[in-house]
Amino acid sequence: MSRRCELTAKGPLVGHKVSHSNIKTKRRFLPNLVNVTFISEALERNVRLRVSTNAVKSVDHNGGLDAFLLKAKADALSPRALELKRAIQKKVGDAPVKKAS
Repeated sequence: MSRRCELTAKGPLVGHKVSHSNIKTKRRFLPNLVNVTFISEALERNVRLRVSTNAVKSVDHNGGLDAFLLKAKADALSPRALELKRAIQKKVGDAPVKKAS
């Protein structure tokens, strides 16, 4: 299973583990991934995704999975999330979101 967030494309980073004597050895910093069930209001069903905890906060901040996916860039999404985005756009009609002025 890939160590990559399906919504934000966060993946492992490489750095050094530094000992007390300042010896540096390579290590990997893995993203904090969790399995989460999101509710899609447009598709009227639950969606299970493996995302980072940061992405869970971002989805809540943007007003739910549907709003997050409609704003997200296609190159950052996994193939599954891109499929969901297209289904939501088809269901909603891809109407642009109006901002209150």
